[in-house]
Amino acid sequence: MDDDPVVAQAIVRDLRGRYGADYRVMSASSGAAALEMLHELALRDRSVALVVSDQRMPEMTGIEMLAQVRQLSPESKLLLLTAYADTDVAIRAINDIALDYYMFKPWDPPQEQLYPVVDGLLDDWATEHPAESSVIRVLGHRWSQASYEVKTFLARNHVPYRWLDVERDEEGRRLLELAGRTVDDLPVVLVTEGDSLVAPTNRELADALGLRTRAEQPLYDLCIVGAGPAGLAAAVYAASEGLSTVVVERDAPGGQAAQSASIENYLGFPKGLSGADLTHRAVAQAARFGAETVLASDVTGFEERGPVRAVLLEGGGSIEARAVLIATGVSYRRLEAPGIEELGLKGVYYGASANEALQCEGEDVYVVGAANSAGQAVLNFARYAKRVVLLVRGTSLEASMSRYLIDRIRDTPNVDVRLHTEVGAVAGDGHLERLTLVDRGSGDREEVSASWLFVFIGASPRTDWVGDKVARDDKGFLLTGNEMLGAPGAGSWPLPRSPYSLETSVPGVFAAGDVRLDSMKRVASAVGEGAMAVHLVHRYLATI
Repeated sequence: MDDDPVVAQAIVRDLRGRYGADYRVMSASSGAAALEMLHELALRDRSVALVVSDQRMPEMTGIEMLAQVRQLSPESKLLLLTAYADTDVAIRAINDIALDYYMFKPWDPPQEQLYPVVDGLLDDWATEHPAESSVIRVLGHRWSQASYEVKTFLARNHVPYRWLDVERDEEGRRLLELAGRTVDDLPVVLVTEGDSLVAPTNRELADALGLRTRAEQPLYDLCIVGAGPAGLAAAVYAASEGLSTVVVERDAPGGQAAQSASIENYLGFPKGLSGADLTHRAVAQAARFGAETVLASDVTGFEERGPVRAVLLEGGGSIEARAVLIATGVSYRRLEAPGIEELGLKGVYYGASANEALQCEGEDVYVVGAANSAGQAVLNFARYAKRVVLLVRGTSLEASMSRYLIDRIRDTPNVDVRLHTEVGAVAGDGHLERLTLVDRGSGDREEVSASWLFVFIGASPRTDWVGDKVARDDKGFLLTGNEMLGAPGAGSWPLPRSPYSLETSVPGVFAAGDVRLDSMKRVASAVGEGAMAVHLVHRYLATI
């Protein structure tokens, strides 16, 4: 949309030349005409992937028009064409209307200025709107722990699926009957090709979907355990620098970061980006450089085999490499409260992917935690839930949460923050129905009705598989560099040289990201450590 016919003609020409085979490109000469066009497309049930608008126009500015587009077509990507003088306006629009991107005019040459931006926006839109024929269907019910685990695995591996609750959806009940299954068999996964899967494990799901679950080479230069930000960054740098690289991941790429609805303080993304988007881009980048990713494979042990390091896998087998990087991150610590173990994942969840907010639409949601991950989840849930209650053990959020999140939480009308409050008990018949909240100051107890409790507390590393030779502190975090020299249980360093800064007590075994003692617990720092680890791996490999 542009009121200058020369500019409008130029951008339509460029967009049709690049995207005309897959998308219909339409133009309008005013904001009013563009909005009328969108009304007509909505009546015809035609999806609008992208709206591109100039900022400076008479009667209605680009931002004013795009604000109305956001209401008419909330899933469309929005791109603003602007002059340098309008930068402040564009940045405000990122916060006010969730503008996806702004770029300066002119955009010549389009191959360098325009197409990379539009490619990214359209790729994101296409990922969010897969063709119906390619979507697998998951039959289950709301309080099934196995159903929750299947949905989580699919979402975190960017596999589009359609959820059909057999308790609420007639189509779900019909398909369950057609499949010859009963409620006792749930979840049932209907794939586009092949037999339906009944209560599948992650490994069975991955194999059915064609995801790689086995390593292809007998020996690698580097084996990375864990595909969070640190592991994926290491994979990109190692593979791009010529090291044969394999990444082993128990669940799905991204780690805790992948569950974040919006990472707004990551360098280079003024609008922020979701953890799933960051993960998806990193996985594609690593694959482009030749790194292998082995999914749904749990690591159970570690062995030194002369100059080779072996990572042992569940069910037998191993992956051998000349160097190993441990980047397994941390898991959310389990909530300790009466009744919690009996409920399992039937209303009480640890972490939350961005798309889980939809299932809580119109209901009350309780979130436990006070760090950035909890704050991001609260804001995501607030878009759909009737009310979101953040439960914080401490006396303030400032000590553990970034200021930009605190400000947004306080400005969100359907979010309540309850300080010095903890969960004293949970209860329910087959699923969560009630919470007992305890005031840590007065000891007062209050029982509230609740169906959804999401926990974002503490950090628990899973490092027991590394054995006794790799030094850890009493909480399981890995010791690296000089910090492990002389530490209890670390043993003696076997080489005449000093350990490298990210090297563990076993030469050639490195650690990066949240699994390492005294790490920053930020996505950017994990990415930096992953890149730095590759530099140290090169130095190590040069000595053996």
